[in-house]
Amino acid sequence: MKESSNALKHSESSINTDATNIQYINTPDQLAKLCEQIKKEPWLALDTEFLREKTYYPKFCLLQIATPEWVACIDPIALPSLDILFEVIYSPSIVKVFHSSRQDLEIFYQLTGKLPEPLFDTQIAAPLLGFQENPGYAMLVSSLLNVNLNKAHTRADWSKRPLINAEIQYAADDVIYLCKIYQMMLQKLAELGRIDWLERDFAELANPDLYEVKPEKAWLKIKGKNKLTGRQLAIVQALAEWREKTAQSEDRPKSWLLRDEMLFDLAKLQPETVSELANVRGINERAVNRYGAELCQLITAAKNRAPIPLNEKGRPAKKTQQQEAILDILTALVRIRAEENALNPIILATRKDLEVLLFNDDDECPLLHGWRFEMAGRELVGLLKGELLLGIESDKLDIIEKKSLA
Repeated sequence: MKESSNALKHSESSINTDATNIQYINTPDQLAKLCEQIKKEPWLALDTEFLREKTYYPKFCLLQIATPEWVACIDPIALPSLDILFEVIYSPSIVKVFHSSRQDLEIFYQLTGKLPEPLFDTQIAAPLLGFQENPGYAMLVSSLLNVNLNKAHTRADWSKRPLINAEIQYAADDVIYLCKIYQMMLQKLAELGRIDWLERDFAELANPDLYEVKPEKAWLKIKGKNKLTGRQLAIVQALAEWREKTAQSEDRPKSWLLRDEMLFDLAKLQPETVSELANVRGINERAVNRYGAELCQLITAAKNRAPIPLNEKGRPAKKTQQQEAILDILTALVRIRAEENALNPIILATRKDLEVLLFNDDDECPLLHGWRFEMAGRELVGLLKGELLLGIESDKLDIIEKKSLA
């Protein structure tokens, strides 16, 4: 990432953490001045505060932005428009730094219909520096900066106004320390020559498909669907699509309509009348009164048609001794490459990841993408294709090219 590399020159700066120096932006004039500040920056640390306990879509309540020189909290509730802010933030010359960015980017996509680039996510980068998979922000702050974050306002109602100073400071801390973490990580990644390894991982964060749920595909995210009969699966597919559409149009949590367990109960009991539906144990009374007739019609129609095929290639229930031996060989290579790169092997690949690779039943296998592919995935695929061999040379286990043995 060229932009990330350029940002290294700012790594010696420090930020003032005094709450009185936090810019609180809640007027158009203040926002315009902030945008002029942002235009000068090579990168920004960003975070959001939102609520979604009572809605389908997250309710955007606060945007925090920091650089090593300043920090600002922008109030989207008070401001009539954030268009000029997003126009500046989306500049391709500015790296956008997040920790665990998916929910933040969902808000950006919801508001603008597009996603910012380039991106840097400290949670994704952390395993390349020896941290566990998906480390929490507080853990990284503690490990890298020896700072224990204040958790007093974790459950704050960010939609209420005015926010108290302690809440503003709490929100600002998320980007103040993110600045420091980013600079430390960037320096270490540069020293290890691993910055480029993350480019694909970060680019994938800007894929709109991650943030746009299509109702007709909602059933794919329901666990346990592979245990259903054909008729039951067809009903779950129909109900899941209805639930997603209704939740989106009414901006309500899906669980307020029908919980996943209820989808399965309805698929098995298959009520055809509202009275039968009302007798299903645990069903939401509001759902019966408001949607009962519609739900019964959906269930009746769905059970009389073929379901959408699962298309799951699947792994065998019990692996053969040959397959177990192959997995042992793949595991050996993972251990070698992890040791060379000072990583825990589990971070690089789990046994389950290797099973997915062996049985070729998931194109989304992490070993086929990003830095894991560069570190071990390419060679693992070569082993499985018979293009590479795992052998012993000078008392060490390593990859041997097949052609070198000819």
